Amino acid sequence: MNVKSCYSLGVLFSLLLFSCSRKVLTGGYKGPNATQEALSQYVDPRIGTAHARWFHFTPGAMPFGMAKPAPSTNGHLGNKSGWEATGYDYRDKTIEGFPCLHEFQVGGIVLMPATGKLKTIPGTVNDTTGKGYRSRFDRSDEIATAGYYSVLLKDYQIKAELTATPRVAFQRYSYPAGAAHHILFDIGNQQGESGRVKDAYVTKTSDGRIEGWVITEPEYVKKYQPGATVTLYFSAVTDHAPASWGTFKGNDVQPGKTEVSGAGAGMYLTFGSNTPETITVKTGLSYTSVANARLNLLKEAANLNFDQAKENAGKVWEDYLGRIRVETSNKADKIKFYTGLYHALLGRGLANDVNGAYPRNDGKTGQLPLQNNKPVHNIYNTDAAWGVQWNLSQLWMLVYPEYQSDYLSSHLQTYKDAGWLADGLANGRYVSGVGTNLLTTLFAGAYQCGIRDFDLKTAYEAALKNELEGDNRPLGAGKMNTKSFTKYGYVPVDADTDGFSASHTLEYSYSAWAVAQWAKQLNKTSDYNRLMYLSKGWERLYDSSTNFIRPRKANGEFIENFNPLQVWRGFQEGNAWQYTFYVPHDVKGLAEKLGPPLFSQRLDSIFTVAQKLIFGGGKQIDAFAGLETLYNHGNQPCLHISWLFNDIGYASLTQKWVRAILNDFYGTEGIHGYGYGQDEDQGQLGAWYVISSIGLFDVKGLTDTTPSFGISSPLFDKVTIRLNNRYYKGREFIIETKNNSKTNAYVQQLTLNGKRLKDTHMLFNSVVNGGKLVLEMGSQPKDRY
Repeated sequence: MNVKSCYSLGVLFSLLLFSCSRKVLTGGYKGPNATQEALSQYVDPRIGTAHARWFHFTPGAMPFGMAKPAPSTNGHLGNKSGWEATGYDYRDKTIEGFPCLHEFQVGGIVLMPATGKLKTIPGTVNDTTGKGYRSRFDRSDEIATAGYYSVLLKDYQIKAELTATPRVAFQRYSYPAGAAHHILFDIGNQQGESGRVKDAYVTKTSDGRIEGWVITEPEYVKKYQPGATVTLYFSAVTDHAPASWGTFKGNDVQPGKTEVSGAGAGMYLTFGSNTPETITVKTGLSYTSVANARLNLLKEAANLNFDQAKENAGKVWEDYLGRIRVETSNKADKIKFYTGLYHALLGRGLANDVNGAYPRNDGKTGQLPLQNNKPVHNIYNTDAAWGVQWNLSQLWMLVYPEYQSDYLSSHLQTYKDAGWLADGLANGRYVSGVGTNLLTTLFAGAYQCGIRDFDLKTAYEAALKNELEGDNRPLGAGKMNTKSFTKYGYVPVDADTDGFSASHTLEYSYSAWAVAQWAKQLNKTSDYNRLMYLSKGWERLYDSSTNFIRPRKANGEFIENFNPLQVWRGFQEGNAWQYTFYVPHDVKGLAEKLGPPLFSQRLDSIFTVAQKLIFGGGKQIDAFAGLETLYNHGNQPCLHISWLFNDIGYASLTQKWVRAILNDFYGTEGIHGYGYGQDEDQGQLGAWYVISSIGLFDVKGLTDTTPSFGISSPLFDKVTIRLNNRYYKGREFIIETKNNSKTNAYVQQLTLNGKRLKDTHMLFNSVVNGGKLVLEMGSQPKDRY
């Protein structure tokens, strides 16, 4: 395995003993110079937070970090089903605390500063009567950017600031003079997606540390790995000693006590009025033990103060964001771009400690191999990989290949531990989310793109098992219809386990095709032939009498009373209008069913109608807004559709509609961000904006034997992509447009390294080998080049 590191940035971190991995970023931090502006000024984490998932708003975090400190306005309410919006709502007026952990199905370790009379319950959302410890705040008093957050808590006149190292949350509180200062550690209560608290423990140690743990039962863990739990550990230190302390459970306060256990457990520290007005808390975090939380704190932050941590976090973010530099006079487009890129680099964070300890699927603590006293790769918490082949995976493979490799190694460790690829993970526990599993498309895509520094033999074995085996398959591994799919060549509606027979057939067909291309490269002919047969499962559900994908019974009959707009009948989070286009591996074959001209007209008419609903559910604020429409950009199954015109000879329509989606669906406000309150899913919609706005996208998810990008109409005058030389030959790839404007939205001519392109496609290797793509733009649609 090649030696790379996800956080080591040369001299920048030489004083910090960060030990997250052996995987080293190329080039180190170069930072903005006289000709390079700081990019974090364009990151606004509050965009789209009117209806945001728990992991969406964490401005204090590092890229892909474990520590993700952020304000919570309603997180204590939890979410009934495990997926509803909770945490920070742009419309709320009060803050109830600052949780240190924000991941898919993982949340907690809440701190809150206060003054005056001690209060130990948060109070109801937006309550301003002072019954709880929550405080009012104004947006005008907030600063939220990549790696830093601050706000004035108006009820206390306390300035709260947040930043982080990979595994340590920093919180700094500036108190008004003359009043007792409190810090609450509200540990034993539900927060965000963490689910019901089963048990908790908090103690003040003899050397002044606040330490403990909380055991939670997230809803998705209960569903996909019944009986399992998730434990969060912490070890916190303050830079000043408290004058007094005590424990609490709700309103039951025990002054002077140094430990408390059980659901609801918490501790408070009180600092005298003569205490310095600024107090910093550093909280080491771990998913394995208090001892490792203490170790993470020691290794990453023992000699680091808040300002140093803030500066370092900002530099790391500038390095990550600076992998892609876009140039335009349109500031709103820059804000959309870098906020989208920020979200693509924020989710799916670290789960292992600096010493390589990590939470296993069976609840035990695993140990990663070490090299030079550092883990050979990392383990990550992660939402499901549903749809990431059309957003995150493409972006990671092109610009952050070291993370793509690390992410895949993380999943392979779960396979080695549990025997199955897990898709979604919360502290090693299964949290499949949508009950399917498209991880194999990420493995296949990485291989085809030349990212091969993970355990390839085990990866292929795991991918083949994921596609073909259904016996004794645990629910958390997803793809529970695999057995019937391999038996019939499609999933019959009457052999279905969860009501999504048609959409699962389409997903399984695509992932079978992706793995088939990998098998072909490995000369595994038998596997290739079997997988290619399964890849045609979509054809077995195509109903020529309606020209839709239609659920079918085991006896070959299509279901009766078919309504192509009906949601949830054979289709997961969508309908036949949307899912009929889910054949990314054989777009031309699908188009031939109708004939390319009619296929193109049908697609075009869909977007004409969809534009009136802002390409989603209109202004309805709901994660599932847009499900019963012709096109829904707010959900994964539709994200490739606007790019299909490119594959059937109508490139101008891809250029037209991709730009329209970029301009209309995406906003720069708290309410109009990713649609109106639709689901960002750990950076997927943001990543789609990033790759689509620079004019590159592959409907196959870069899984072909010779992967290529479709080319569309970039929003920007110039795009410079800095390439990782550990994986790719080129130093940078430049995309330049001439005569670009809102009216000149159509490509007239394409030139790659001085040579004319005859088609709106370009090999992936042409990009990563370095060079320059120049697009002449004009106002008239053009389909032949």
